[in-house]
Amino acid sequence: MRVAPSGGIIGWDMGAALALARALGISCVVAAELLPSLEAVMVARLNEQIASGDLERGDV
Repeated sequence: MRVAPSGGIIGWDMGAALALARALGISCVVAAELLPSLEAVMVARLNEQIASGDLERGDV
């Protein structure tokens, strides 16, 4: 996960995500197509939780 100095979530480490996909036997082409959409939702939801106080920056 990539975190801004302010503590906000800005994204995934796609190199690590693709390496994980490869290790799990998932096509890197498929992962490269799907991961950006999943990442966008994850970033939005985690930042919402941090902003609302439901999740602390150190919990991520």
